[in-house]
Amino acid sequence: MSSERTEITSLGEFGLIDHLTQNNETKNASTVLSVGDDAAVLDHFGKQIVISTDMLVEGIHFDLMYTPLKHLGYKSVVVNISDIYAMNATPTQITLSIAFSNRFSLEAMDEFYEGVYAACERYGVDLVGGDTTSSQKGFVISVTAIGEITPDTFVKRSTAKKSDLLCVSGFLGGAFLGLTILEREKRIFAETGAQPDLENQAYIVGRLLKPEARKDIVEFFAENKIMPTSMIDVSDGLSSEALHICKESNLGCVIYEDKIPIHEDARQFAYSLELDPTACALSGGEDYELLFTLSQTDHDKIVLNEQISVIGYMTEAEEGTHIITRGGNKHKLVAQGWNHMNPPSQ
Repeated sequence: MSSERTEITSLGEFGLIDHLTQNNETKNASTVLSVGDDAAVLDHFGKQIVISTDMLVEGIHFDLMYTPLKHLGYKSVVVNISDIYAMNATPTQITLSIAFSNRFSLEAMDEFYEGVYAACERYGVDLVGGDTTSSQKGFVISVTAIGEITPDTFVKRSTAKKSDLLCVSGFLGGAFLGLTILEREKRIFAETGAQPDLENQAYIVGRLLKPEARKDIVEFFAENKIMPTSMIDVSDGLSSEALHICKESNLGCVIYEDKIPIHEDARQFAYSLELDPTACALSGGEDYELLFTLSQTDHDKIVLNEQISVIGYMTEAEEGTHIITRGGNKHKLVAQGWNHMNPPSQ
Protein backbone atom coordinates (compact mmCIF):
# COMPACT_ATOMS: atom_id res chain seq x y z
CA MET A 1 0.00 0.00 0.00
CA SER A 2 1.39 3.43 -0.91
CA SER A 3 2.47 5.68 1.92
CA GLU A 4 0.94 8.77 0.32
CA ARG A 5 -1.41 10.68 2.56
CA THR A 6 -4.10 12.97 1.22
CA GLU A 7 -5.69 15.29 3.76
CA ILE A 8 -9.47 15.08 3.52
CA THR A 9 -9.77 18.82 4.07
CA SER A 10 -8.28 19.28 0.58
CA LEU A 11 -11.53 17.91 -0.89
CA GLY A 12 -14.23 19.43 1.31
CA GLU A 13 -17.33 17.43 2.32
CA PHE A 14 -19.03 17.30 -1.08
CA GLY A 15 -15.77 16.53 -2.81
CA LEU A 16 -15.26 13.67 -0.34
CA ILE A 17 -18.74 12.24 -0.96
CA ASP A 18 -18.24 12.50 -4.73
CA HIS A 19 -14.88 10.76 -4.38
CA LEU A 20 -16.18 7.93 -2.20
CA THR A 21 -19.30 7.29 -4.31
CA GLN A 22 -17.92 7.84 -7.81
CA ASN A 23 -18.21 4.16 -8.78
CA ASN A 24 -21.43 3.45 -6.92
CA GLU A 25 -23.79 1.42 -9.12
CA THR A 26 -27.33 0.33 -8.29
CA LYS A 27 -28.33 -3.34 -8.43
CA ASN A 28 -31.99 -3.33 -7.31
CA ALA A 29 -35.00 -2.31 -9.38
CA SER A 30 -36.45 -0.84 -6.18
CA THR A 31 -33.69 1.79 -6.14
CA VAL A 32 -35.18 4.55 -8.29
CA LEU A 33 -32.80 7.36 -7.25
CA SER A 34 -29.58 6.78 -5.33
CA VAL A 35 -26.69 8.92 -4.05
CA GLY A 36 -26.35 12.48 -5.28
CA ASP A 37 -29.72 14.11 -4.63
CA ASP A 38 -31.39 15.48 -1.51
CA ALA A 39 -32.88 12.07 -0.75
CA ALA A 40 -33.00 8.59 -2.24
CA VAL A 41 -36.18 7.34 -3.91
CA LEU A 42 -37.21 3.72 -3.41
CA ASP A 43 -40.19 1.89 -4.90
CA HIS A 44 -40.71 -1.57 -3.48
CA PHE A 45 -43.52 -2.66 -5.83
CA GLY A 46 -46.07 -3.79 -3.26
CA LYS A 47 -43.55 -5.37 -0.90
CA GLN A 48 -43.39 -4.53 2.79
CA ILE A 49 -40.33 -2.60 3.95
CA VAL A 50 -38.07 -3.68 6.81
CA ILE A 51 -35.68 -1.12 8.34
CA SER A 52 -32.91 -1.58 10.89
CA THR A 53 -30.08 0.66 12.06
CA ASP A 54 -26.85 0.10 13.97
CA MET A 55 -24.04 2.25 15.26
CA LEU A 56 -20.41 1.18 15.64
CA VAL A 57 -18.12 3.29 17.82
CA GLU A 58 -14.35 3.07 17.92
CA GLY A 59 -13.10 1.81 21.27
CA ILE A 60 -16.46 0.20 22.10
CA HIS A 61 -17.33 -1.98 19.09
CA PHE A 62 -13.99 -2.12 17.31
CA ASP A 63 -10.31 -1.47 17.91
CA LEU A 64 -8.30 -0.12 14.99
CA MET A 65 -5.13 -1.51 16.52
CA TYR A 66 -6.07 -4.88 15.00
CA THR A 67 -9.08 -4.17 12.75
CA PRO A 68 -8.13 -3.42 9.11
CA LEU A 69 -10.30 -0.61 7.75
CA LYS A 70 -11.41 -2.69 4.78
CA HIS A 71 -12.67 -5.41 7.15
CA LEU A 72 -14.39 -2.77 9.24
CA GLY A 73 -16.24 -1.40 6.20
CA TYR A 74 -17.35 -4.92 5.29
CA LYS A 75 -18.46 -5.74 8.83
CA SER A 76 -20.36 -2.45 9.21
CA VAL A 77 -22.63 -3.53 6.35
CA VAL A 78 -22.89 -7.19 7.38
CA VAL A 79 -24.01 -6.57 10.98
CA ASN A 80 -26.88 -4.43 9.70
CA ILE A 81 -28.14 -6.67 6.95
CA SER A 82 -27.95 -9.59 9.39
CA ASP A 83 -30.85 -7.88 11.23
CA ILE A 84 -32.81 -7.74 7.97
CA TYR A 85 -32.26 -11.48 7.36
CA ALA A 86 -33.35 -12.08 10.97
CA MET A 87 -36.78 -10.78 9.95
CA ASN A 88 -36.82 -13.33 7.06
CA ALA A 89 -36.46 -10.40 4.63
CA THR A 90 -34.10 -9.53 1.77
CA PRO A 91 -31.82 -6.50 2.25
CA THR A 92 -31.91 -4.12 -0.71
CA GLN A 93 -30.43 -0.74 0.31
CA ILE A 94 -28.24 0.82 2.99
CA THR A 95 -27.35 4.33 4.04
CA LEU A 96 -23.98 4.91 5.68
CA SER A 97 -22.99 7.83 7.90
CA ILE A 98 -19.52 8.30 9.33
CA ALA A 99 -17.80 10.74 11.65
CA PHE A 100 -14.01 10.72 11.83
CA SER A 101 -11.16 12.86 13.09
CA ASN A 102 -8.30 14.41 11.11
CA ARG A 103 -6.05 11.45 11.91
CA PHE A 104 -7.81 9.64 9.06
CA SER A 105 -6.49 10.29 5.55
CA LEU A 106 -8.34 10.00 2.26
CA GLU A 107 -6.48 6.72 1.63
CA ALA A 108 -7.83 5.36 4.94
CA MET A 109 -11.39 6.28 3.95
CA ASP A 110 -10.91 4.66 0.54
CA GLU A 111 -9.90 1.46 2.27
CA PHE A 112 -12.96 1.56 4.53
CA TYR A 113 -15.26 2.13 1.56
CA GLU A 114 -13.61 -0.70 -0.37
CA GLY A 115 -14.91 -3.02 2.34
CA VAL A 116 -18.34 -1.39 2.28
CA TYR A 117 -18.64 -1.88 -1.48
CA ALA A 118 -17.36 -5.47 -1.25
CA ALA A 119 -20.19 -6.30 1.18
CA CYS A 120 -22.77 -4.45 -0.96
CA GLU A 121 -21.61 -6.50 -3.93
CA ARG A 122 -21.64 -9.81 -2.02
CA TYR A 123 -25.18 -9.26 -0.71
CA GLY A 124 -26.67 -7.41 -3.69
CA VAL A 125 -27.36 -4.24 -1.69
CA ASP A 126 -27.32 -0.64 -2.94
CA LEU A 127 -25.65 2.19 -1.03
CA VAL A 128 -28.18 5.02 -1.49
CA GLY A 129 -27.11 7.80 0.87
CA GLY A 130 -25.54 8.89 4.12
CA ASP A 131 -23.56 11.66 5.71
CA THR A 132 -19.95 12.41 6.57
CA THR A 133 -18.91 14.70 9.39
CA SER A 134 -15.90 15.27 11.59
CA SER A 135 -15.47 13.96 15.11
CA GLN A 136 -13.09 15.16 17.79
CA LYS A 137 -11.30 11.89 18.07
CA GLY A 138 -12.48 8.38 17.15
CA PHE A 139 -14.35 6.90 14.22
CA VAL A 140 -18.14 6.50 14.43
CA ILE A 141 -20.14 4.53 11.87
CA SER A 142 -23.92 4.39 11.52
CA VAL A 143 -25.59 2.16 8.96
CA THR A 144 -29.30 1.90 8.22
CA ALA A 145 -30.37 -1.16 6.27
CA ILE A 146 -33.59 -1.41 4.28
CA GLY A 147 -35.07 -4.69 3.13
CA GLU A 148 -38.20 -5.97 1.49
CA ILE A 149 -40.52 -8.87 2.08
CA THR A 150 -43.73 -10.29 0.65
CA PRO A 151 -46.50 -8.81 2.79
CA ASP A 152 -46.86 -10.44 6.20
CA THR A 153 -44.15 -13.07 5.80
CA PHE A 154 -41.77 -11.28 8.18
CA VAL A 155 -40.77 -13.23 11.29
CA LYS A 156 -40.82 -11.67 14.76
CA ARG A 157 -39.24 -12.69 18.07
CA SER A 158 -42.59 -12.97 19.79
CA THR A 159 -44.35 -15.70 17.81
CA ALA A 160 -42.64 -18.94 18.91
CA LYS A 161 -44.99 -21.70 20.08
CA LYS A 162 -44.72 -24.29 22.83
CA SER A 163 -42.86 -27.45 21.67
CA ASP A 164 -41.34 -25.68 18.64
CA LEU A 165 -37.80 -26.77 17.81
CA LEU A 166 -35.07 -24.25 18.68
CA CYS A 167 -32.48 -24.14 15.88
CA VAL A 168 -29.34 -22.21 15.00
CA SER A 169 -27.29 -21.77 11.83
CA GLY A 170 -23.53 -22.27 11.54
CA PHE A 171 -21.15 -22.33 14.51
CA LEU A 172 -21.09 -20.33 17.74
CA GLY A 173 -18.38 -18.89 19.98
CA GLY A 174 -15.74 -18.33 17.31
CA ALA A 175 -15.90 -14.53 17.19
CA PHE A 176 -15.48 -14.28 20.96
CA LEU A 177 -12.35 -16.44 20.77
CA GLY A 178 -11.07 -14.30 17.88
CA LEU A 179 -11.53 -11.23 20.07
CA THR A 180 -9.75 -13.00 22.93
CA ILE A 181 -6.61 -13.77 20.90
CA LEU A 182 -6.50 -10.28 19.33
CA GLU A 183 -6.91 -8.57 22.70
CA ARG A 184 -4.22 -10.82 24.18
CA GLU A 185 -1.75 -10.01 21.42
CA LYS A 186 -2.56 -6.29 21.67
CA ARG A 187 -1.76 -6.42 25.41
CA ILE A 188 1.53 -8.29 24.82
CA PHE A 189 2.49 -5.81 22.10
CA ALA A 190 1.76 -2.86 24.40
CA GLU A 191 3.84 -4.35 27.20
CA THR A 192 6.78 -5.84 25.29
CA GLY A 193 6.62 -4.60 21.69
CA ALA A 194 6.58 -8.27 20.57
CA GLN A 195 5.05 -8.87 17.15
CA PRO A 196 1.61 -10.50 17.33
CA ASP A 197 1.42 -14.28 17.08
CA LEU A 198 -2.06 -15.32 15.99
CA GLU A 199 -1.03 -19.01 16.09
CA ASN A 200 -2.54 -19.66 12.63
CA GLN A 201 -6.00 -19.13 14.08
CA ALA A 202 -7.44 -17.88 10.78
CA TYR A 203 -10.89 -19.27 11.49
CA ILE A 204 -11.59 -17.51 14.80
CA VAL A 205 -9.88 -14.25 13.78
CA GLY A 206 -11.95 -14.24 10.57
CA ARG A 207 -15.14 -14.82 12.55
CA LEU A 208 -14.52 -11.56 14.40
CA LEU A 209 -13.03 -9.37 11.69
CA LYS A 210 -15.04 -10.54 8.66
CA PRO A 211 -18.37 -12.03 9.69
CA GLU A 212 -20.97 -13.03 7.11
CA ALA A 213 -24.76 -12.64 7.27
CA ARG A 214 -26.84 -15.77 6.68
CA LYS A 215 -28.38 -14.96 3.32
CA ASP A 216 -28.14 -18.66 2.44
CA ILE A 217 -30.38 -19.69 5.34
CA VAL A 218 -33.15 -17.24 4.43
CA GLU A 219 -32.94 -18.40 0.80
CA PHE A 220 -33.12 -22.02 2.00
CA PHE A 221 -36.34 -21.20 3.91
CA ALA A 222 -37.89 -19.68 0.79
CA GLU A 223 -36.87 -22.57 -1.48
CA ASN A 224 -38.22 -25.18 0.94
CA LYS A 225 -41.35 -23.27 1.97
CA ILE A 226 -40.19 -23.15 5.59
CA MET A 227 -41.66 -20.45 7.78
CA PRO A 228 -39.80 -20.04 11.09
CA THR A 229 -42.16 -19.24 13.95
CA SER A 230 -39.67 -16.74 15.45
CA MET A 231 -36.14 -15.56 14.68
CA ILE A 232 -33.28 -13.37 15.94
CA ASP A 233 -29.65 -12.92 14.91
CA VAL A 234 -26.92 -13.92 17.34
CA SER A 235 -25.04 -10.72 18.06
CA ASP A 236 -24.82 -11.00 21.86
CA GLY A 237 -24.36 -14.72 22.51
CA LEU A 238 -26.70 -17.71 22.34
CA SER A 239 -28.09 -17.49 25.90
CA SER A 240 -28.97 -13.81 25.57
CA GLU A 241 -30.75 -14.31 22.22
CA ALA A 242 -32.61 -17.45 23.35
CA LEU A 243 -33.85 -15.52 26.38
CA HIS A 244 -35.07 -12.70 24.09
CA ILE A 245 -37.21 -15.19 22.15
CA CYS A 246 -38.48 -16.75 25.41
CA LYS A 247 -39.35 -13.38 26.94
CA GLU A 248 -41.02 -11.96 23.82
CA SER A 249 -42.93 -15.20 23.12
CA ASN A 250 -43.75 -15.77 26.80
CA LEU A 251 -42.22 -19.26 26.78
CA GLY A 252 -39.40 -21.24 28.36
CA CYS A 253 -36.82 -23.40 26.60
CA VAL A 254 -34.51 -26.37 26.98
CA ILE A 255 -31.12 -26.33 25.21
CA TYR A 256 -28.87 -29.39 25.02
CA GLU A 257 -25.19 -28.59 25.50
CA ASP A 258 -24.05 -31.39 23.20
CA LYS A 259 -26.21 -30.01 20.35
CA ILE A 260 -24.63 -26.52 20.37
CA PRO A 261 -22.53 -26.27 17.18
CA ILE A 262 -18.92 -25.28 17.89
CA HIS A 263 -16.25 -25.35 15.18
CA GLU A 264 -13.37 -27.70 15.93
CA ASP A 265 -10.78 -24.89 15.58
CA ALA A 266 -12.70 -22.81 18.11
CA ARG A 267 -13.11 -25.76 20.49
CA GLN A 268 -9.40 -26.59 20.44
CA PHE A 269 -8.35 -22.97 20.92
CA ALA A 270 -10.76 -22.59 23.85
CA TYR A 271 -9.22 -25.67 25.48
CA SER A 272 -5.73 -24.26 24.94
CA LEU A 273 -6.79 -21.15 26.91
CA GLU A 274 -8.55 -23.29 29.53
CA LEU A 275 -11.88 -21.76 28.54
CA ASP A 276 -15.10 -23.74 28.28
CA PRO A 277 -16.17 -23.79 24.60
CA THR A 278 -19.83 -23.98 25.64
CA ALA A 279 -19.47 -20.82 27.73
CA CYS A 280 -17.92 -19.08 24.69
CA ALA A 281 -20.93 -20.07 22.58
CA LEU A 282 -23.47 -19.09 25.24
CA SER A 283 -21.95 -15.77 26.23
CA GLY A 284 -19.67 -14.69 23.37
CA GLY A 285 -21.13 -12.25 20.88
CA GLU A 286 -20.81 -11.27 17.24
CA ASP A 287 -21.33 -14.62 15.53
CA TYR A 288 -24.23 -13.20 13.43
CA GLU A 289 -25.80 -16.61 13.04
CA LEU A 290 -29.59 -16.97 12.98
CA LEU A 291 -31.40 -18.45 15.98
CA PHE A 292 -34.95 -19.48 15.13
CA THR A 293 -37.85 -21.68 16.12
CA LEU A 294 -39.71 -24.07 13.84
CA SER A 295 -42.82 -26.15 14.07
CA GLN A 296 -41.91 -29.81 14.59
CA THR A 297 -43.67 -30.60 11.31
CA ASP A 298 -40.82 -28.83 9.49
CA HIS A 299 -38.16 -31.02 11.09
CA ASP A 300 -37.74 -33.28 8.05
CA LYS A 301 -37.15 -30.27 5.79
CA ILE A 302 -34.10 -29.10 7.72
CA VAL A 303 -32.44 -32.44 8.42
CA LEU A 304 -30.53 -32.32 5.15
CA ASN A 305 -29.10 -28.84 5.73
CA GLU A 306 -25.76 -29.28 7.48
CA GLN A 307 -25.73 -25.56 8.28
CA ILE A 308 -28.68 -25.91 10.67
CA SER A 309 -28.53 -27.51 14.14
CA VAL A 310 -31.54 -28.32 16.29
CA ILE A 311 -30.33 -27.40 19.78
CA GLY A 312 -33.48 -27.70 21.89
CA TYR A 313 -37.16 -26.91 22.12
CA MET A 314 -39.63 -24.39 23.55
CA THR A 315 -41.61 -25.08 26.74
CA GLU A 316 -44.28 -23.43 28.86
CA ALA A 317 -43.01 -20.23 30.50
CA GLU A 318 -43.48 -21.77 33.97
CA GLU A 319 -40.87 -24.41 33.17
CA GLY A 320 -38.20 -21.71 32.87
CA THR A 321 -35.10 -21.63 30.66
CA HIS A 322 -32.57 -24.42 31.04
CA ILE A 323 -29.50 -26.01 29.53
CA ILE A 324 -28.92 -29.74 29.91
CA THR A 325 -25.19 -30.49 30.13
CA ARG A 326 -23.37 -33.37 28.51
CA GLY A 327 -23.42 -35.08 31.88
CA GLY A 328 -27.21 -34.78 32.03
CA ASN A 329 -27.35 -32.03 34.65
CA LYS A 330 -29.91 -29.25 34.31
CA HIS A 331 -28.83 -25.63 34.81
CA LYS A 332 -30.74 -22.38 34.54
CA LEU A 333 -29.89 -20.52 31.35
CA VAL A 334 -28.70 -17.01 32.22
CA ALA A 335 -27.76 -14.14 29.93
CA GLN A 336 -24.11 -13.28 30.32
CA GLY A 337 -23.88 -12.06 26.79
CA TRP A 338 -21.67 -9.29 25.54
CA ASN A 339 -23.11 -5.94 26.58
CA HIS A 340 -21.89 -2.96 24.55
CA MET A 341 -23.14 -0.59 27.24
CA ASN A 342 -20.84 -2.26 29.74
CA PRO A 343 -17.77 -3.57 27.89
CA PRO A 344 -15.37 -5.78 29.87
CA SER A 345 -12.30 -3.99 31.14
CA GLN A 346 -9.47 -4.69 28.74
